[in-house]
Amino acid sequence: MADALPTLLLTPDEMAAADRAAAVSGIDSFGLMERAGQAVAAAALRLYPATLRFVVFCGPGNNGGDGYVAAGALSASGARVEIFHLGDPERLKGDAATARARVAAKSLPLDQYQAETGDVIIDALFGAGLSKPVPEDVKAVIDTVTARALPVVAVDLPSGLCGRTGMVRGAAFQASHTVTFMALKPGHLLLPGRALCGPTEIFDIGIPHRILSACAGQIRRNDPSLWQLPVPGPESHKFRRGHLGVFSGGATTSGAARLSARAGLKAGAGLVTLGVPPDAAAVVASHLTAIMVKVLADLKAVADWIADRRLSAFVLGPGFSSGETIRSLVELIAGRPLVLDADGISAWRDRPQALFSLYAAMEAPTMVLTPHEGEFARLFPDLAADPGPGKVEKAQAAAARARAVIVCKGADTVIAAPDGRARINTNAPPWLATAGSGDVLAGLIGGLMAQGMPAFDAASAGVFLHGKAGERAGPGLTAEDLPEHLYPLP
Repeated sequence: MADALPTLLLTPDEMAAADRAAAVSGIDSFGLMERAGQAVAAAALRLYPATLRFVVFCGPGNNGGDGYVAAGALSASGARVEIFHLGDPERLKGDAATARARVAAKSLPLDQYQAETGDVIIDALFGAGLSKPVPEDVKAVIDTVTARALPVVAVDLPSGLCGRTGMVRGAAFQASHTVTFMALKPGHLLLPGRALCGPTEIFDIGIPHRILSACAGQIRRNDPSLWQLPVPGPESHKFRRGHLGVFSGGATTSGAARLSARAGLKAGAGLVTLGVPPDAAAVVASHLTAIMVKVLADLKAVADWIADRRLSAFVLGPGFSSGETIRSLVELIAGRPLVLDADGISAWRDRPQALFSLYAAMEAPTMVLTPHEGEFARLFPDLAADPGPGKVEKAQAAAARARAVIVCKGADTVIAAPDGRARINTNAPPWLATAGSGDVLAGLIGGLMAQGMPAFDAASAGVFLHGKAGERAGPGLTAEDLPEHLYPLP
């Protein structure tokens, strides 16, 4: 589906490319800076109308230029403004130099800042492009502002935060509000960046949307506008709506698979069958009504069952502790749509390449892996240990290696496809962190895949619906509550 502007996420490099493209197209680059700085000033005056002093920290680049414009606009409004610069402001070039020259007030070196009660900070030091730790003099100012709990309005991104990864580079301001321009960066959504930004306002400074779309890479904010949920037609019957098979563990561990099966049914699969070992059959059957039960005594019984091509997707792993059996089941299913979760992932920790090879020949991915941080490290130890890349980049690398869709779970869940596409999900409330929540997510994705939804879109939709159900269920939810709060669908 076509991208809508609100879903676009531009890395700092991509945003810089958009700025250059706008200038090449004939748009006045200083005009863009003026609008950005004025937007910051307007936000600061709206949020803090009784401020005793606005303190503007200006860096050595264009982010500092935005700060000088903001300082001029705040001063023109009658506010008390003081400016502190980082580096030698005489070395500023281009638009930033022009912005400084137009401000009547003189700036002082950053290390001369003395905090006062009633200060509101306008942070225009670095913005989104920082890729190395902040200098010590900046860290000292960050520490002072943090210790005094002074409000901070960040220009583009709190200084010290990497706009690409959302990671802190040595130290970072805790913003009370962030004003960014045209589009969000990944660092606005990835943790800890999201928490450090505070409420984030996107201001349109006049770069044409066609330029933003042309410069944007493959990262998006997960949103229903990016995928289409299956809609049954008048000719539909239960098999046309898909048949999901979920594998259960033994009698004392079948609860996780039952959660997955229930979620798959609520996600719209026409049929869901729970494949169970003989010792679990009575326990499982006593808890289920609309979900069918299939007793699978051995691998031959499994092979006979999955030979029915009307089984259109599978979920394996929740509550299934036997690694050897898991590996054998995946080898039987290889190539068919599969959600591998929990124990299903850990079973391959000593032989991840063997797992990946089973799906390597697929033109489009048909396997979805749903690891939390620890499970990700079991399959991709080198990626997990690398301190440089962020969560999106690690998920993209893992998806390319595994030839699978990767769902890196967390409050900032990232969904990545082998072709480099990635989506960051933002609607998960903290109370989703409860036992069985991941089992429900696996079932939702499996249920959507069973209906023919492509793996990447099914994973994206499943993650979004999971978060939406958590929002509706509210604090105190249990995993059993989630499927009941899926509707209405977005």
